[in-house]
Amino acid sequence: MAPTVVVLSRRLGAVLPAAALPALRNASVVLADPSVPDELVAASGATRAVEGESLPDDAVLLTLEPAPGAVATPEPHGAALLDAVAVMDRLRSPGGCPWDAEQTHASLLQYLVEECYELYQAIEDGDRADMREELGDVLLQVLFHARVAQESAEAPFGIDEVASGLVAKLVGRHPHVFAGTERIDTASVQESRWEELKRAEKQRTSSVDGVPLGQPAVALAAKLTSRTARAGLPDDLLPTGGGVGEELFRAAAKAKLAGIDPEAELRTAARRFAELVREAERTAAAQGADPHALDPETWRRAWPA
Repeated sequence: MAPTVVVLSRRLGAVLPAAALPALRNASVVLADPSVPDELVAASGATRAVEGESLPDDAVLLTLEPAPGAVATPEPHGAALLDAVAVMDRLRSPGGCPWDAEQTHASLLQYLVEECYELYQAIEDGDRADMREELGDVLLQVLFHARVAQESAEAPFGIDEVASGLVAKLVGRHPHVFAGTERIDTASVQESRWEELKRAEKQRTSSVDGVPLGQPAVALAAKLTSRTARAGLPDDLLPTGGGVGEELFRAAAKAKLAGIDPEAELRTAARRFAELVREAERTAAAQGADPHALDPETWRRAWPA
């Protein structure tokens, strides 16, 4: 028989694994090695182990260091999010980063938009490494805004309230999953049901309530078309007229009603055009022309076939 070693989680602090309870009940003494901080020693009621001193066979030794054959505190999926929250708290707290400490919800808006578009591009490009990094940057924005909100004198809230609100929303909008009160077999039926639940929850009086008007114009036109089509609006009531705005709206609406995402299509065309421009400039430069001062004929000669 040998002492039972219990590896605590650095993230979960004094949380003990259930598998260690039998050993703890029968232990003659509970000790903690030097890796365990004083506050955890006090919280667990342990005694600090003396280095080099042999331990009784029925002792329990608490440690933060991995050990073969030890009983480890299991960490739930997503436990690394606790590290992210702790780092954000450190950056924002006294003695942290001066730049982080000065930020407000308003000053962070530009970064929120930038990071979302960088993630969008990583997904478009199918770049898994960039996608992973950009998801982290978007997560940083959520943590940052929640940390700023926590310090507000008016209606403060933190990351726990944000997460709890999200959980309540997801559970409430998926009664077929969590309550078993409905049967939904297809994604289209779920989408319609989700809209019904949102209307009731937010007490919306219009089919276009809740559409974020600050999104890109093509995406906005597509979203408005989708919402109003679901509400039964006939196509002939979509914007008419000869203005550029009306023509663009009709093009976006036509695509959306055909099941095509016009924002994604336009982005794809724009990125393809940008690459053609770069290729033509490279070709012109290889032919001795200044790529920053090309005349129309040089552009045409260098343009990719």
